[in-house]
Amino acid sequence: MTTASLKRRLYAGCAAVLVAGLACAGWIYRTAEDGPDLSGAYQVIVVDGVPHTIAPGESKAYVRDLQRYGGKTAVLFDEIDRWFMGLWRGKSLALTVAFLVVLASFALYFVALALPEGEPRDPGGE
Repeated sequence: MTTASLKRRLYAGCAAVLVAGLACAGWIYRTAEDGPDLSGAYQVIVVDGVPHTIAPGESKAYVRDLQRYGGKTAVLFDEIDRWFMGLWRGKSLALTVAFLVVLASFALYFVALALPEGEPRDPGGE
């Protein structure tokens, strides 16, 4: 395979990854629901007869208990963990996919750009 042929294939792959990935990210964004994640709800409060759940990070009692047992570092790591897990659900997932697709596309583009222009020379001198 020649270098020029490899460059063309890498540029085509770059474009294909970008188009397909952004299309998937758009589909995810359109179909995703952005409801709060209350799977680990810490408290349930009743207001006017309607129960409401409070996410652990929003509860002062949870944060106080976490700080009591693990210190401020535990609270910080809990917030970082909740932020990172939030990147993988709902509309945030679409933005994460779009960012990763653009990053992969740039990587393919710069690999193709770094390849030499001319044909490889035969070291045997033929």
